[in-house]
Amino acid sequence: MATLHALANPARFLRIARPLTPILWWMGAALIAFGCWAGLTQTPPDYLQGETVRILYIHVPAAWLGMGGWSGIAISSIVFLVWRHPLAAVAARAIALPGAVFAAICLVTGSIWGRPTWGTWWQWDGRLTSMLLLFFVYLGFIALAKADRERGGDGRIPALYGIAGTVLLPIIRYSVVWWNTLHQGASIGLTGSSIDRALLWPLPFMLLGFSALFGAIVLMRMRAMLAIAKAEARMQRRARA
Repeated sequence: MATLHALANPARFLRIARPLTPILWWMGAALIAFGCWAGLTQTPPDYLQGETVRILYIHVPAAWLGMGGWSGIAISSIVFLVWRHPLAAVAARAIALPGAVFAAICLVTGSIWGRPTWGTWWQWDGRLTSMLLLFFVYLGFIALAKADRERGGDGRIPALYGIAGTVLLPIIRYSVVWWNTLHQGASIGLTGSSIDRALLWPLPFMLLGFSALFGAIVLMRMRAMLAIAKAEARMQRRARA
C-alpha cells in the first residue's frame, strides 16, 4: 500500500517510468524477434493444420493481452475509486488503446486461422463473439473516458464502466466449456498443454515479448498524458494571471 501511495506522485512515477520504458521496449523487441525466428524456422508444421498453425505465435499473445489489458483497466479503476489515486485513472486510459489494438489483432488472426481450419472467415461462436464484444467495450471506454475528461468529470463513470466490463472476461475464458463451439478448447493450462512441445517452445518468448512491448507502450502513453496535463495546467495558470 505504501508503494501505491509513493507511485501516486507523478514525479516519482516519472523517475521510474523514464528509464523503464526503453528497457521494456528493447527487451520486448528482442524477445519478439527471437520468437518469430524460432516459430517460423525452427518448428515443424502441424500434422493437421500445416503451416497455418504458426499464427498461434501472434494470436495467443494478442488474446492474452486483449484480456489482460482489460484486467489492468479494472484494477486501475478499483484503485482510483477506493484510494482516489490520480495516476490510476491515467493508467486506465493509457491501457485502453493498446488493449483494443491487441483485441483487434486477436480477432483478425483468429479469422485468418479459422478460414482454412473451419472453412469460414467468421462464425458467431461463443469465443469469437465474446471477444468481439470486448473489442467494442474497449472502444466504449475510450470514448467515455475522453468525453468525461472534456466535460471536466471526476473520472468515476469511466472507472465504474471499467469494472463492469470485467463480466466479459470469464465469459471469454469459459465460453468453449459452456457452449458447443467451433473454437477449440483450452490448449494450455496449469497442468500441461495439448500442443506438442516441438511447436510450443517459442510461444513463451512471444508472450513475454509482447507483454514487455505492451508495458512500454502503456508507460509511454502515461508519460505523454502527464505531460499534456502539466502543459494544460500551466496554460490555465497563465490565463488567470
